[in-house]
Amino acid sequence: MRDPGAREPSPPLTELERGILVGVLIGEGSFGGDGRQPQVTLRMHVRHEALFRWLTERFPRSRLYGPYGHGGRSYYQWMARGPALVHDLLPVIEEVLDERLDAHAAARLEAMKARYADYIERVRSRAA
Repeated sequence: MRDPGAREPSPPLTELERGILVGVLIGEGSFGGDGRQPQVTLRMHVRHEALFRWLTERFPRSRLYGPYGHGGRSYYQWMARGPALVHDLLPVIEEVLDERLDAHAAARLEAMKARYADYIERVRSRAA
């Protein structure tokens, strides 16, 4: 039985949308986790609100937090973790991001995947 509160993943992204997503994550994203589960985080100034709304439309299981104010800076924080990360975001990123495009970002992504490999596998196997 499907959880009535669960949000459905969005339709596949266009080539342009994939490029925008990966480009933003290469430049501003963080590939990490909280010690229990992996997460991809994007934190940017509130002037980029339209981009954050665009991300939440394309990845409805992701979360948008804020706006926050800290140290004179106002920002939003977008996060993908759990099924939103494993089923929705990772397949898109893995398809595009490799060392030929950006070695540093690709290494950060691979380190996150290695550190949380067991978690990622559990989430993938639940869906199978």
